[in-house]
Amino acid sequence: MKLTEMINVQEHALLETNRNHETAIQRRNSLGVQLLEHEEMLFSSYEKVNIQEAAITKGYMTLETLEKETKDLQLEINEEERQIDLKKKELPLRKKWEEDITMLQIELSEARDETLEGLNRTIGYKVLKGNDPTAVELIKKIEQVRSQDVTSGLPKTIWSRRYGLFPPAKGTSLQLAEEEQWNQLPNGEYTTAESRPNAYVPETGPLPLPKPYGALAPFKPSQPGANMRHIRKPTLQPLDI
Repeated sequence: MKLTEMINVQEHALLETNRNHETAIQRRNSLGVQLLEHEEMLFSSYEKVNIQEAAITKGYMTLETLEKETKDLQLEINEEERQIDLKKKELPLRKKWEEDITMLQIELSEARDETLEGLNRTIGYKVLKGNDPTAVELIKKIEQVRSQDVTSGLPKTIWSRRYGLFPPAKGTSLQLAEEEQWNQLPNGEYTTAESRPNAYVPETGPLPLPKPYGALAPFKPSQPGANMRHIRKPTLQPLDI
């Protein structure tokens, strides 16, 4: 009896377990369907987010473009305002220029009228009385003028002799010509640079060849100082030449 009851209880428990298992399977299937639906919704949400991000990026780019255009328009507005201010400042000057133009046109018309009157006016002339000089009289007049020029040139010559204002002598002219020929380069140009010490060899005279020193000048002893009183004066030896 007890065994039959135990079997019945176990069968009842098995049936309950089967029902629970079927219920769990159905719940699992429904949850799987819900999961798939949620995944589809998530994918669609991701797509919407990507679309929104692309729209936001495009909006930012459009906003930057609008800001740049706004700055450009503001610069143009400032330039137009500056031009308007300049035009306002030029209004008094323009009125003055118009008045000056009117005055100049009036003066031009008056000068034109005066010119026309001068052209239409009869030219008056005055007859000079007298006779034309002959050739002999003209020659005498020329000699008289020449003698006056010579007489007037004497004080200038005396003043030049007194202060030594004579033209250069022939030798000086030749020397200047030689220097000019020496300064002339082979290509025909003239140099203004200072001549080097070894640029030439003297043809006459006992002078030796020049020695350029450049930046290093020859040694020259300095002036003796106060310590020289402690040094014995050397004995000079005769030089054999």
